[in-house]
Amino acid sequence: MRYKKLLAAVVVLLAQTLPTVAQDKLAISVWGGSWRDLVADTAAKKFTAETGVAVEFITGGTIDRLNKAKLAKGNPEADINFTTSHVGWLYATDDLYEKLDLSKIPNVANLVPEARISPYHLGTWAYVYTIGYRPDLVKGIKFDSWADLWKPEMKGKLASPDFDPSHLVVVSAMLSGGDAASWEKGQDKLKALKPSFKAFYTNDANSQQLIASGETPVQVILSMNAHYMKGQGVPIELVIPKEGAVLGIDTVAIFKGSKKADLAYKFINIMLDPAVQTEAAKLKKASPVVTNAKLDADVAKLPGVFTTPEQWKTQAIIVDHKLRGEKTGEWRKWFAENIMN
Repeated sequence: MRYKKLLAAVVVLLAQTLPTVAQDKLAISVWGGSWRDLVADTAAKKFTAETGVAVEFITGGTIDRLNKAKLAKGNPEADINFTTSHVGWLYATDDLYEKLDLSKIPNVANLVPEARISPYHLGTWAYVYTIGYRPDLVKGIKFDSWADLWKPEMKGKLASPDFDPSHLVVVSAMLSGGDAASWEKGQDKLKALKPSFKAFYTNDANSQQLIASGETPVQVILSMNAHYMKGQGVPIELVIPKEGAVLGIDTVAIFKGSKKADLAYKFINIMLDPAVQTEAAKLKKASPVVTNAKLDADVAKLPGVFTTPEQWKTQAIIVDHKLRGEKTGEWRKWFAENIMN
């Protein structure tokens, strides 16, 4: 009899605890591939070790995930979202993000000012889009300025992303006496760049293939891709033009309606842990966004990796993130009609 009562008690206990265990999982929306692996191998690994809570990843493209989030408004399939700073503003303005309580993120005390994107999303790592080139294939051209992309010798050598023309839109405006807000001032300048183009790449893998093969020996390239390719033996040189390189920051946020907000705050705090930031910078050759991360000298010296306030100030072209988000669709449409066609 006592055995039966004990067995019954165990069954009741399991019935009570198993659903809780099943629910104790943090869902994160992020890009796939190496980006998912980056989060999994750094913050998620430490988070699970400290909390015992598993992390589930929901992967997809930048705009695809935004559209899915809009459809699931108020009842998100994920608790945390990773996306670019400017696309993050599209989530925020559509009321898809929770306003962050920074008192629950102690590590935010060391966040660089440039990574305080909004009350809803914070930077996690940074990079630049800048000029990368193959010195073995491009001879006699120095890239001291963005204006060098317009040189006649550049004819048929250049590639840039088709999914985000904001880098060249802003640079063309700057070279024409304007800025992102007055981007129309650079339209004629950007149209004059058309002879330099050979191709427009569709994703990171396509960019890497084009420059590795030499088909486009000069690119407006993601710094992390250039550093990766150089590590694979491709002779790429990355430069920071005198005007600066166009800064990009990926961000983290909590979905409005998440039932795991407390866990989400713990995860974000771990993402900003200096040891996690150091590891992320090492893996992706990115800039850490906390001042107390300690990078190895071989990473810290790389172009586009910022470790001092002076570098953030003098080497980065920072486009207003909210404006960039609002203008992304308009810029893509104009670029496709006037430059890619």
